[in-house]
Amino acid sequence: MALRALARVNLAAIERNCRFLRGQLSDATALCAVVKANGYGHGAVPAARAALAGGATWLAVASAGEAAELRAAGIDAHDVPLLTLGALGDEELELALDAPADVVAWSAPSVERLERAAAAGARRPIRVHLKLDVGMGRLGTRDADELLRLADRVAAAPGLALVGAMTHFPSADEDLALTRAQLDAFLAFGARLRAAHPDVLLHAANSAATLDLPPSRLDMVRCGIAVYGLDPANVDAAARGLEPALELRSYVGALKPLAPGQTVGYGARFVAPGATWIATLPIGYGDGLRRALSDNADVLIGGRRYPLVGRVSMDNVTVDVGPDPVVRPGDEAVLIGAQGDERVTAEELARRIDTINYEITTALLPRVTRAHHRDGGPA
Repeated sequence: MALRALARVNLAAIERNCRFLRGQLSDATALCAVVKANGYGHGAVPAARAALAGGATWLAVASAGEAAELRAAGIDAHDVPLLTLGALGDEELELALDAPADVVAWSAPSVERLERAAAAGARRPIRVHLKLDVGMGRLGTRDADELLRLADRVAAAPGLALVGAMTHFPSADEDLALTRAQLDAFLAFGARLRAAHPDVLLHAANSAATLDLPPSRLDMVRCGIAVYGLDPANVDAAARGLEPALELRSYVGALKPLAPGQTVGYGARFVAPGATWIATLPIGYGDGLRRALSDNADVLIGGRRYPLVGRVSMDNVTVDVGPDPVVRPGDEAVLIGAQGDERVTAEELARRIDTINYEITTALLPRVTRAHHRDGGPA
């Protein structure tokens, strides 16, 4: 039976992408796979397991709930360190520490809170990464001297363990000159930190920096978008040696004629210039297909491209299949992925609506069924 909205995720592709990324690194550099936001829409737990099979040895998430989900699924703390990247409220901190997951600090109050948590509970040691802000302007401190003092404090505190120091590049996919300067700032801080704490793990590189700025790889890289076979520069994953893991499919739910002058969709924005047929697919923005793609995307049916016409609605989209259609109700429709010799990529959809491929896949909502497989076979 056809599914109205199906995301087919090839776990073997995720594994191969991680193996490719692992091959770019020295033996001394660890690969951390970022599986936040439900594995960028691919499914966090299956994606994490595939990434680990491909050579990742760390995982990272944004929230405590995401960390708890991975641990509950059986990803063991003794085997796989797990880094929670985001800011954590008091209840979230408790959940992250119970997972257990490493946490990030960058200020005296954040370290004080960890000291209190260590003193109050049995979750020891609490593994801490300190964050230097080299230009993102969100979390972290810009004051390297302050962070060095905090490093000494964490290292000396009962129940705390200084594990790492990190930063996050804001423009590695757009401006390598700026990123090199930001890397230099982090390296200068790292050299001072290492003088007092030689075993601390330094990590900075995201997917773009990992691929394009080898000096940024340091002791660990944190790859997200590339793990899923998507291009961090939003251009061409294949040219990067990456293999997209996700396909988004629906099917032709209805087929009906449209006379010249008749309209389709909310707002009647599509007016047929001549006689044609309209295929309706039961997928829409209620599934995460962006409304901005109205009159602005192609859909693959029978290995041919057809234009999406009219507004994307909550539950349906409409496709112009021409005056003499070879399309039939029940035919599979591909919105992301390949069919025959044609392919629609997440990068293509992102460029059409002036966004990034990250948003295309992470926007997919729970109503979309995820089917995990390995090269077409069972997962």
